[in-house]
Amino acid sequence: MSASVIGLSDDKIQGVVKALNTYLANLGVLDIKLHNLHWNVEGQNFFSLHAKLEEFYDLAGEDLDEVAERILTLGYRPLASLKDFMASATLSELPSKAVKGPEVVDIVEGDFNAMLKQSREILTLAEEAKDQGTVDLMAGFIGRYEKTLWMLRAYKA
Repeated sequence: MSASVIGLSDDKIQGVVKALNTYLANLGVLDIKLHNLHWNVEGQNFFSLHAKLEEFYDLAGEDLDEVAERILTLGYRPLASLKDFMASATLSELPSKAVKGPEVVDIVEGDFNAMLKQSREILTLAEEAKDQGTVDLMAGFIGRYEKTLWMLRAYKA
């Protein structure tokens, strides 16, 4: 068993990094999808959803950077091409087409639920690897996804 650049077990950190790279790929797809929805939303709730989607993709871009930098901190290279993102992502792309408000909210809710689930899985892997930095990062993401999902459910009510 060897130690990573920050003193953690490479054997355990490799699994965390693999999961973080999948998460990174999903954030890349999510960022593009949120832009797509922002540009193509139509209907009664256009103004509120257009603004909220911009907020969401700004956060996704910040998260993308945080995750990539965490992977580098752990001594590994993050995925950094669209080709790699598409090969690793579990989220699907969305065609460029007009989308009404209720469908926008359903799409975002589905993707945020998937990201929440993946955040919890990575948190567990990081705990097992005693990787507190990744635990803290995922805990922050979990809290934000949970709150946002509550708000999306309230919006649809």
